Amino acid sequence: MRDMPNRRTPLPPIAAPAEKPRGTFRQRYDELETRRTELMARLRALGDGAQRHPGYKRALKLLNDTFRKSKLAQRLAVLQAAAWLIDILEKLSATL
Repeated sequence: MRDMPNRRTPLPPIAAPAEKPRGTFRQRYDELETRRTELMARLRALGDGAQRHPGYKRALKLLNDTFRKSKLAQRLAVLQAAAWLIDILEKLSATL
């Protein structure tokens, strides 16, 4: 057989990473609701100074309206955005 200079040897197939089981719809729903409840508690624990900040209202909107209107697959991203905003509010309230 003749050597073909421009021919590539096929690569072995890439093994898919082992994924953890996603669980049932109800389990994922309950996990997201639990996380949302925890974030609501963190938000309520902030003082009056933080409640006057516009970010406080935005975090409430994310955790209530936006969360409820989002599909289950998008709710995790909404919770991550709210958690980030709550982190900022906690840092701001600690400096004031």
